[in-house]
Amino acid sequence: MRRYRIVYDDKALSDLADLEVWIASQASMRTASGYTARIRKCCSRLRHFPERGAIHDDTRPGIRVMGFEGRVDIAFEVQDDRVIIIRILYAGRQFDSR
Repeated sequence: MRRYRIVYDDKALSDLADLEVWIASQASMRTASGYTARIRKCCSRLRHFPERGAIHDDTRPGIRVMGFEGRVDIAFEVQDDRVIIIRILYAGRQFDSR
């Protein structure tokens, strides 16, 4: 079975950090850390099955988006042996194709 390497774009890392800060302000750091850890675990599963999610070529060619726990959209693309996590969008935030 082919394994892909998971790579996070800087915007995705920023999305995770912002989300963690916001959840910590609303609940607790423990809750925030647990939530973002679950998001990362979900992303790591793309290592074995990267062809998940809905294709969004209308937004940007090659982009796929999959949902997480009903509140998060994870935008990513598959390139060669890598899955690049482009954005992690919480509660309906929109993906900017740039």
